[in-house]
Amino acid sequence: MDQRKWHQMEVNELAQTLQASLDTGLSSAEATERLMRDGRNELSEGKKASPLTLFLNQFKDFMVLVLIGATLISGLLGEYLDAITIIAIIVINAILGFVQEFRAERSLRALKELSAPIAKVFRGGQVLALPARDLVSGDMVLIEAGDRVPADMRLVEANSCYAEESALTGESLPVGKHCSPILSSDLPLGDQRNMCFMGTMITRGSAKGVVIRTGMGTEMGKIADLIQKTESMETPLQHRLEQLGKILIVVALGLTVMVVLAGIFHGQPAYDMFLAGVSLAVAAIPEGLPAIVTIALALGVQRMIKRRAIVRKLPSVETLGCASVICSDKTGTLTQNKMTVTRLWIGGRPLEVTGEGYEPTGAVYEDGNAVDVKNDLSLRRMLQVAALCNNASVEKKEIEVDVKRKKGKDTIKQEEWVLKGDPTEGALTVLAAKLGITAKSLEGLYKREKEYSFDSERKRMSVMVSHQGGQLICTKGAPDVLMQQCSYVLWDGKVVPFTGTLKKKVTDASESMAQSALRVLGFAYRDLRPHDHTETEAEVECQLVFVGLAGMIDPPRKEVRDAIATCRRAGIKTVMITGDHQLTAEAIAGQLSIMPRGGLAISGQQLADMDDEQLDRLVDNIYVYARVSPEHKLRIVKALQRKGHVVAMTGDGVNDAPAIKAADIGIAMGITGTDVSKEASSLVLSDDNFSTIVAAIEEGRGIYENIRKFIRYLLASNVGEILTMFLAMLAGLPLPLVPIQILWVNLVTDGLPAMALGVDQAEKDLMQHKPRSARENIFARRLGWKIISRGILIGLCTLGAFWITLRSNPGSPTNLIEAQTVAFATLVMAQLIHVFDCRSSRSIFHRNIFQNKYLVLAVLSSLLLMLGVLYIEALQPIFKTVPIGIREWCLVLVAAGIPTFLMGIGSVLGSNGKKKKTNWPVSGSKSLAR
Repeated sequence: MDQRKWHQMEVNELAQTLQASLDTGLSSAEATERLMRDGRNELSEGKKASPLTLFLNQFKDFMVLVLIGATLISGLLGEYLDAITIIAIIVINAILGFVQEFRAERSLRALKELSAPIAKVFRGGQVLALPARDLVSGDMVLIEAGDRVPADMRLVEANSCYAEESALTGESLPVGKHCSPILSSDLPLGDQRNMCFMGTMITRGSAKGVVIRTGMGTEMGKIADLIQKTESMETPLQHRLEQLGKILIVVALGLTVMVVLAGIFHGQPAYDMFLAGVSLAVAAIPEGLPAIVTIALALGVQRMIKRRAIVRKLPSVETLGCASVICSDKTGTLTQNKMTVTRLWIGGRPLEVTGEGYEPTGAVYEDGNAVDVKNDLSLRRMLQVAALCNNASVEKKEIEVDVKRKKGKDTIKQEEWVLKGDPTEGALTVLAAKLGITAKSLEGLYKREKEYSFDSERKRMSVMVSHQGGQLICTKGAPDVLMQQCSYVLWDGKVVPFTGTLKKKVTDASESMAQSALRVLGFAYRDLRPHDHTETEAEVECQLVFVGLAGMIDPPRKEVRDAIATCRRAGIKTVMITGDHQLTAEAIAGQLSIMPRGGLAISGQQLADMDDEQLDRLVDNIYVYARVSPEHKLRIVKALQRKGHVVAMTGDGVNDAPAIKAADIGIAMGITGTDVSKEASSLVLSDDNFSTIVAAIEEGRGIYENIRKFIRYLLASNVGEILTMFLAMLAGLPLPLVPIQILWVNLVTDGLPAMALGVDQAEKDLMQHKPRSARENIFARRLGWKIISRGILIGLCTLGAFWITLRSNPGSPTNLIEAQTVAFATLVMAQLIHVFDCRSSRSIFHRNIFQNKYLVLAVLSSLLLMLGVLYIEALQPIFKTVPIGIREWCLVLVAAGIPTFLMGIGSVLGSNGKKKKTNWPVSGSKSLAR
């Protein structure tokens, strides 16, 4: 990688190093030779798998191979409906996986769209318009307002040039550019003011620069390389289900073999036991589990869309549920990305300004009382200067918004205020407009004659306007620089000499605003007399009258503070990662209560000076990272992951994309986000609202708990089925269930209620607990005990009902079929009662059983299907059943209810007298100790 410090070089040294002429540019022959040597100025996409390969890869998963085996077994048994169902499950899962991976591959193509298609280049002394992909190092390129920078460039000329680099650096404001060398060696990208970077936008002025890096060698190329090299993380759910599937298959097959051998040992026909064993294996292996998980996630996605969170990858819904850290970009994510004036200082008077964003509504207050601009000469003069010394404007724009109705939704047009121009000048335009002073209202009174543009050396801007037969100079700029040009000050509505004492007061006020992370501008004016000679900037910008100061900031979003508080209650740490200055970042973090007492804020330079061991030691106590690069963001995410955190990374810029992709879940902004960040993400917030993340986390937690619910239900039911058969064979009893009955239970009773659990409502205290560990076993929190205990009881009660019926009428020719029918009905009813128990982490008595209407309908459907099997004569020979009477039904209901109600009563008795505990996270953090 090129290690030369281009920003430190003098212009002549730059030309010599690149072997290029800064006057005439490269010759066509030299450019062609360099193009052949270095390649095109494009971002490579790396080696990509074909769509067919991506699709076929979906069938390599272990559980999918097991499902294919189950399909073959079901087909051999003649259970074609079962086989078709399993095939449908396989194909649906493969299509979903293919679509997710195919869309993820588009992230680099979105990056390429940020490259400028055409560039103005000096070649052989002529200015040519060439495709940007043909640029080479040493080319001289012209850029101006509105252009996208085509490659990384070192500037050799700059005329009031400003570049908007927020997508690359995170800096919220356009950055002024110059061409002088910068002596400091280690500078973040945002401070390399004599450089322009590929993909950024020129917002003002013009410049000429020499190309130093192209293609994958650019800063944008480094990000593309990071995206290519960063591997997507496997979600906790995927990992746990893969483990669970393997365990269940081994256990189920082992127990099935034992059942078959025990039956043969006790004299059962080998063929009958083989069919029973195969049926039991098909029933015991929960082949519906992946489908139910997919359905639960898909339904969760639909709910999240209604909450303005668009899920690009299904497993990310569940991953949010165990997120323990949210790494959030500041600009546009925690803040509005709209500079707003919040404080004024005029003649020793501190004033507060209300209103947010670019909507020109608000007022100015002094000591809680609204200030009347008509009666305040100093304030009126300052607002006039702010409005006249300005090139920005705001206007209303109609946008289309979807609005929910009782029947569907309508699209309505809604107005919002949009900025045209520089954000700083936009904030001043809005400030003046709030008090009725607009460019339109000043049109007839003031006519602009000349502008003296702002640049990084002068640090001020002036405008000359004609007014009532005279001329007026309006100036704004950095307070320390502007005061040097002022001889007078407007104090209490009077122009008085600008004494050292008064200058000290202005300086103190400016420093106070800066310490509050406000960007401070000073304002001054001068009435020119007819005989004043004003040709040069120095002659115009002297003997000015200082008016006051304005402090502005990109304000936090209104809803973010509450969202962060909710995250804190849920045990989720919020970390701000920004390319902005540390002081500004700390102030925003303070306003949002991100950083607790003892928390740390560090800069990108401090981060770069740490090795991984030092970072790992401090990372849990760092809440703000300022002036960071894309590599830093990626490093922070990985450090948090090494500490065992499940990391959610939010952002909207190109610079966020590698960290978004590396995070356990990447979250992009839907409105302000770049295509690159969206394509690299797992979740897109359609409203750019940080609080939507909280809703997504709640949804993720609920979905994971629902997945645990139906795992509990399915496995307890399967344990009951296997145990019924296994104990009967050990005891030398006849088969309590025939193969077709086992398959029927597997297809109908296990399926519908389990799917209904996937849309169950979350328990009320869901967001009052800290996140579960990503390493948490799927059977954690006593789930394994509940599955085994309920399964054992279901099996024992089913076998008990079978044995009682078998013994009640031993001489009857239909005695065995009747006993098997009772066992079948008991097993089905026990599972249908048990499904309501699975809704609560405690017992069936802790929740309203009618709350989940889908579950009630599913249970009723399964019950009706069972009654059809028992009482429809045409189905009785197929399913080997006979009608049963009231006495048998009493036995069935008592036996089926014992597992759920016995455990439920025990849970209620066990919880009485116990103090409820809530897993509240420990707030605060340790201070840094050395």
